[in-house]
Amino acid sequence: MDELQQLPIPLLIWYRENARTLPWRSDPTPYHVWISEIMLQQTRVAAVLDYYGRLLAAAPDISALAALPEDRLMKLWQGLGYYSRARNLQKAAKQIMSNFNGVFPNTYEDIRSLAGVGDYTAGAVASIAFGLPVPAVDGNVLRVTARVTGNSGDITTSATKKKVTAALAEVIPLEAPGDFNQALMELGATICLPNGAPLCHRCPAARFCRAFQEGRTEQLPVKAAKKERRVEKRTVYLLFHGDCVALRRRPARGLLAGLWEYPSEPSGGEDWPARWGLSAPALERAGTGRHIFTHIEWSMTALAGELEDSALPEGWVWASRTDLRDVYAVPNAFQSFRRPVMDRLGHF
Repeated sequence: MDELQQLPIPLLIWYRENARTLPWRSDPTPYHVWISEIMLQQTRVAAVLDYYGRLLAAAPDISALAALPEDRLMKLWQGLGYYSRARNLQKAAKQIMSNFNGVFPNTYEDIRSLAGVGDYTAGAVASIAFGLPVPAVDGNVLRVTARVTGNSGDITTSATKKKVTAALAEVIPLEAPGDFNQALMELGATICLPNGAPLCHRCPAARFCRAFQEGRTEQLPVKAAKKERRVEKRTVYLLFHGDCVALRRRPARGLLAGLWEYPSEPSGGEDWPARWGLSAPALERAGTGRHIFTHIEWSMTALAGELEDSALPEGWVWASRTDLRDVYAVPNAFQSFRRPVMDRLGHF
């Protein structure tokens, strides 16, 4: 990977002239960098900005995050997806309080020991917040290095990731490791694009990039084909009583663990009122929805009806429009049914 030896200087010059202004870059404390990196996992920067500000307002430091009620944390995270990130964030905050006297750890190994922190996140925090010369290799970095070096290895394998990490460790500038890692991420996010043609005419590495010089930017990087998702048909029940809608807390483990949902189940169970201890209401079709998770796709049909009795099974609640806005975290999987609920309860 000789091309990587030529990368640091032009990349850092480009970054210092073109880096986006982001709140965690303006104030790169360990806590801020860590929060941002967890939020940015599998999520675009534009989607994170508002969530980042709201979370810091509610939990301005590690101790406040550790003490934040879980339902409040889930509500703050609502819509950002991958909710296990939020739970691990709080679990790690509690680790820091108990194992590190409330002070964010300052070595790669200790950062890596925190819940929800993998090699990439540990490298990012260690380099950006503490100036440690540790690579941070994510999908953007793998794509950039594959194109720059002309590497046709499958970037989804651990062997390729280890090889790239080792190669970057040899070239990461000791005086600016955080900027170097952020520059690689920035290049991948804004120039060496994942979908669509890369903007090679604006790239600081174009002169020595193998993929560009050889006309192979569309062939690189190489990624193994993803497994086909399983499609599950589900029925979502929008059950109303007066000016409230029924919500059910999902199980503590599994998909969307511990979040609130409009009661749903795999389609085909006609005996649901008896199983839930409810009187069967008259139901009408209230729309369809589709949500894609990593390994499964939900194809949903909503049925709506009015329950005469206000009694609900254990683990269920009646939620007003204010509750839906301020209290209960209903995940984006059910976003398709926001309109029929709003139409019934009023805007929230």
